[in-house]
Amino acid sequence: MPNILLLGGTTEASALARLLAERDVSATFSYAGRTENPRAQPVPIRIGGFGGVSGLAAYLRDHRVTHLVDATHPFAATMSAHAVEAARIAGVPHAALSRPAWRPEPSDDWRSVADIAGAVNALAVPPLRVMLALGRMHADAFAAQPHHHYLLRFVDAPSQPITLPNHSLVVDRGPFGIDGDIRLMRDRGIDLVVCKNAGGSGAQAKLAAARHLHLPVLMIDRPALPDRLEFHRPQDVLDWIDHAASFGNERGV
Repeated sequence: MPNILLLGGTTEASALARLLAERDVSATFSYAGRTENPRAQPVPIRIGGFGGVSGLAAYLRDHRVTHLVDATHPFAATMSAHAVEAARIAGVPHAALSRPAWRPEPSDDWRSVADIAGAVNALAVPPLRVMLALGRMHADAFAAQPHHHYLLRFVDAPSQPITLPNHSLVVDRGPFGIDGDIRLMRDRGIDLVVCKNAGGSGAQAKLAAARHLHLPVLMIDRPALPDRLEFHRPQDVLDWIDHAASFGNERGV
């Protein structure tokens, strides 16, 4: 019988968890632990890291995991690389459930940068009101450009002071709507949106809002990841699990 370790945290991961629960497939949903109040899931949850590649490989073996599914955020590059290597070491089939990257529409005004450092450097311009749609993990890096006013939107209230000298904070949990993001940007007088190319629909409203308001977007490109088997739909992952399990049974594994 399949026993799935689902590295989650995304909307797609939650959708796959529901499918697994409906099929009564044994699965554990793993959160990295950065969110204080993670969403409830219909399968058992574990929270926290594994202790690097060796720790994850040991977990796969010790818990008799038959399939590892990486449905983490597209920018969780370290975790995704660890998943590829740990699955290889443990001899466990591995696949990723990922979101296609966003692509600009003809009326969009996007400038792409390679990483957070590139985004910080790109803000060496006269003062702006910037919507920093990156979560709390990278906000402090923008203290290097302290002359801007930054609008932050976090899932949880920060436990530590924010080092940005000039900012305002909205604590809210998505998915967000286009009309709400238009109002937010208009009410706060936003001049520029900075975000990661996360893909998916849950965080796309800010891009549509920026398009509606003719605002430029500073888009941070996705990090490079190891070669891996990728799916974009939860159902396709379920089909892969079914096929792999059937193939294993035919071979007497």
